[in-house]
Amino acid sequence: MTAADTNLDELLRSLRVWAPGGTTLRPFDPASAPSSPLALFTEWFAQAVAAGEREPHTMTLATADADGMPDARIVMLHGADADGWSFATHATSRKGRQLDARRYAALTFYWPVLGRQVRLRGPVSIAPARAAQADLHARSTGALAAALTGRQSEPLASLEELASVSDAAWREAQADPTAESPTWTLYHLHPEEAEFFQGDERRRHVRVTYRREGEGWVRGLLWP
Repeated sequence: MTAADTNLDELLRSLRVWAPGGTTLRPFDPASAPSSPLALFTEWFAQAVAAGEREPHTMTLATADADGMPDARIVMLHGADADGWSFATHATSRKGRQLDARRYAALTFYWPVLGRQVRLRGPVSIAPARAAQADLHARSTGALAAALTGRQSEPLASLEELASVSDAAWREAQADPTAESPTWTLYHLHPEEAEFFQGDERRRHVRVTYRREGEGWVRGLLWP
């Protein structure tokens, strides 16, 4: 099927959200929510994995450049703990440059198998370089090779050039699993706000919010 054969409107109308058999919408009592967003995130993440969600660790990272123009892309969660929600990229990439200009970001997780969404936003800090390299070396050979290839977000002359540089990076990664990528950077997002969305078949979606206040959190509800 080509683009000329495709009717986008018809395709959109044929699709359904949370189709029976593919999604289980669980009841969610806000009164049972723990006192911190990290505890609820950990619980929901484990449930998404157990429910068979594909790639539950992928998330949308939203940033803005120096002029305030927004940008978003899918990245991988590297951890969530007292240090914040962690992700990594090259400091020289587009998102790295945007974070350098505006050290603030938002994250969104979507787990359709349970009809759930998690949103976080807050300031972003940079982990020490040694932590970034340790994080990189704990990942796969392919991840290291990609980091060694570098040049993320730079103009590419041809796919042949990419293949040549990537092949060399793969050889280096396989020969030296501790090779370092100087621009590889580990970031921590420290949420000031968090929202947990549980879908409901009657569209009475439950939205629980957390807002940082001092050393603790204040919980609330939002209309769906």
